[in-house]
Amino acid sequence: MSRAFVKEDDGGDGIEPLPDRPISPHPNFVTPEGLALIERQLAELQERHAAALKAEDRAVIATVARELRYWSARRASAQVVKAPAAPSEAAFGATVTIARDDGRKQTWRIVGEDEADPAHGTLSYVSPVARALIGKRVGDMVRAGNSDAEIVAIS
Repeated sequence: MSRAFVKEDDGGDGIEPLPDRPISPHPNFVTPEGLALIERQLAELQERHAAALKAEDRAVIATVARELRYWSARRASAQVVKAPAAPSEAAFGATVTIARDDGRKQTWRIVGEDEADPAHGTLSYVSPVARALIGKRVGDMVRAGNSDAEIVAIS
């Protein structure tokens, strides 16, 4: 048999390092709750990393190490922005309610990228809908998705 097609044992474990998660080019604005979320994520990952080291589980070590690099970078670049106390216009940290033409009302809080979860009422400040809302006031019309909507409340 030709040695050209036989993998030599190089002493490695066959686990390749995982590529880093991409970091957003936008400023890492976070709410105080968003900063707490990042810190909880880091603490949990540090515990998982220690457990993986103890168990000598190289696949988990590689996965968790990648996540630790991502969340450490996000923590280092986090810029806490507090919500305005009595906002007169939509801004980072504010909660905005819109009324659509079909009668539906939707409410979102404008937050940082890592804390955004539209299904749970939070939008990233760089999302198209949040960008359309920021700087607008109650009564203004905005483009939200495929239709127009009126801002009916800001808090």
